[in-house]
Amino acid sequence: MDIYLKLFEVLFPVFFIVGIGYFLGKKKSDIDTTFITNYSANFGAPALFIFAITSSGVTFGVFSEYFIYSVIALTCFAITGIIFLFFMKKDISRELPPFFLPNTGNMGIPICLFAYGSLGMGVAAAISSLVVLLHFTANIFLASKKFDIKVILKSPSTYAVIISVLFLYFDLEMPKFAINTVMLLGYTMIVLILMSLGVSLTQMKVFSIRNSLISSVARVIIGPIIGFALIKLFNLSGYAAGVLLIQSSMPSAILTYLIASMYSPKKIVDNISSMIVVSTLMSLITVPIIVFIALKYFS
Repeated sequence: MDIYLKLFEVLFPVFFIVGIGYFLGKKKSDIDTTFITNYSANFGAPALFIFAITSSGVTFGVFSEYFIYSVIALTCFAITGIIFLFFMKKDISRELPPFFLPNTGNMGIPICLFAYGSLGMGVAAAISSLVVLLHFTANIFLASKKFDIKVILKSPSTYAVIISVLFLYFDLEMPKFAINTVMLLGYTMIVLILMSLGVSLTQMKVFSIRNSLISSVARVIIGPIIGFALIKLFNLSGYAAGVLLIQSSMPSAILTYLIASMYSPKKIVDNISSMIVVSTLMSLITVPIIVFIALKYFS
């Protein structure tokens, strides 16, 4: 009975806040979430990484270890996406991002925080930091089909991750005023983005149920299978293994839609929108199952 109570405690806050966003989106259909996106990219995400990585108690060894595991996991996600897109005869370059970039930050970090506390949040941030870096590098390059080093240099998250890793490596303590500041900025972003997710579900449309269902299977079903395989392959255990499994089960990130809308043709944007909506709805069923398994076997 305790594990079911824990499962409820972990998932209810996240889904409740998403529900608030959905309610607001239904009530007012023209809500503009651009402010939330800009805030998250420039302040919220960088602050959350600094806070989660430097104040969680996670060591540099654990951070670097799970950063590497996330590289392997995302590579497997990408290969899976390429295979699916090849047989579906889709644009492999532009439609690949939602396959290998799960919603590990806005949805994954709070779930891991509630499931495993600050240590879980630290490992979740290690995984999510790579995903965010790829959003503002590989995601843009794939969507626009061109490489631009300025994209990397202009991303605040790039510098936030570098700063956090340096603090971890040299075992430095972040000043209290800085911790308090990034904590407020980061937690604010979590609430705003979760509500934005709910709003987006009312604004995005599904253009092909069949293709979206097939694509979403690769994200929310094959994703955690890959995560579990890595856990077994590297003989991982404890809360960190649970975090890796949970993060592998997240639906496609909304940021893939936002970036696609800036750089890709409308048909591609519609396909990505469909996958995000369907994978997110499917995750309402799959994520509780994965979190249950994580809490039961990786505590």
